[in-house]
Amino acid sequence: MKTNEDDRIQHLLKQALPPVDAATGPERDLWPALLRRLDSQPAPHAGWVWFDGALLAGLVAFAALFPASIPVFLFYL
Repeated sequence: MKTNEDDRIQHLLKQALPPVDAATGPERDLWPALLRRLDSQPAPHAGWVWFDGALLAGLVAFAALFPASIPVFLFYL
């Protein structure tokens, strides 16, 4: 019974998935197209966001309240 189920599953998988050729791949190099696309789009906001400042202020406040945490912060830098 188990062999029958295995054969059925194998048949369904072969039917659902096409065979993969060894020569499959892109017809051309995609890296230059990706670089052109990245150069054509403006860069996202590269400056500080308010959330970055809030995190830094929280870190400074935490370090001021708990000075023993400073070596831990420096370890993770």
